[in-house]
Amino acid sequence: MKRIDSHDISNSQPTAHDMTAMAQDIKRWARELGFQQAGISDIDLGQHPQHLARWLAAGHHADMAWMAEPKRCHPEQLVPGTQRIISVRMDYLPADPRCFEVLNNPDLAYVSRYALGRDYHKVIRRRLQQLADKISQAAGPFGYRAFVDSAPVLEKAVASQAGLGWIGKHTVVINRQAGSWFFLGELFTDLPLPIDAPVSSHCGSCQACIDICPTQAIVAPYQLDAGKCISYLTIEHRGSIPVELRRPIGNRIFGCDDCQMVCPWNRYAKHSQEKDFTPRHDLDQPAALSLLAWTEAEWSLRTEGMALRRAGYRGWLRNISIALGNAPRREDIVKALAQTQSAFSDDDMLSEHLSWALAEQNNKLTRC
Repeated sequence: MKRIDSHDISNSQPTAHDMTAMAQDIKRWARELGFQQAGISDIDLGQHPQHLARWLAAGHHADMAWMAEPKRCHPEQLVPGTQRIISVRMDYLPADPRCFEVLNNPDLAYVSRYALGRDYHKVIRRRLQQLADKISQAAGPFGYRAFVDSAPVLEKAVASQAGLGWIGKHTVVINRQAGSWFFLGELFTDLPLPIDAPVSSHCGSCQACIDICPTQAIVAPYQLDAGKCISYLTIEHRGSIPVELRRPIGNRIFGCDDCQMVCPWNRYAKHSQEKDFTPRHDLDQPAALSLLAWTEAEWSLRTEGMALRRAGYRGWLRNISIALGNAPRREDIVKALAQTQSAFSDDDMLSEHLSWALAEQNNKLTRC
């Protein structure tokens, strides 16, 4: 991503009127580039750094040590000279999400809807660069740096401060007119743009997201224990998944959307118009058993350019093993699990999960 470290707007200091007009143009350009909304905040993150400190002190970040990076709470340290942050959001919900249909069919595997198409990092980063280019054409060279979940940025706090929504009880940003099925991105800049007002919370007494969480990872309103969260366990976590959490995981092999699926505000969610986010390889409703048969070369080919790469091939097999252990008893599942276990007998982590899945399948036969 191109970075310019200084700006010179017509060799003179921009006036407040100039910056107000520029802010309006930036929001319009953002919409023209495919973002549904853009907002502007300063570098003061309000009470969010204190919330983060309490979350870290409670150990709710599991083994994500990078969350404790001090620069996360200090945008001006991450990118010296930063005065404002342009925060953008982009819808990603597929036209036919089929969430409940897949989750209610234990022979299928569920992939979080954000990961079905092209890797959002690539899509949004490219659009942010185009937005920066438009600003540069209008204002002259200026300092900026773009981020898409790619550096120590407290992005949900930034989005909240920029007026894109509030952080819900499930810790996901909610927009009153658009729900929560959207990606976030940021453009740090040294332009003294006027800022937008934060949005107040509208969760009220609702706790649908807390009640639905399969692993009870939302331990209190606005508090998520990542060590119990299916999204963390199936994507970020590299080791063994705790035995007591495997049955609650069900058939979720990459991420979890349950808290968003039941959020009342998502009745206003808009389906994505981005072709890049169209589901690939029928992964919106795949048979779990068919996925176990993918070789590493096939997995690499089929997940090329997708966020699914984040879990790694071993994580992919680990997660599918759990899904198959939770599936109804079938001889072809038992045979496939046994063959895969034999192929990965020297991998302690995978072998242990495959053994668990086989035991779960055999226990179903005993119960019958």
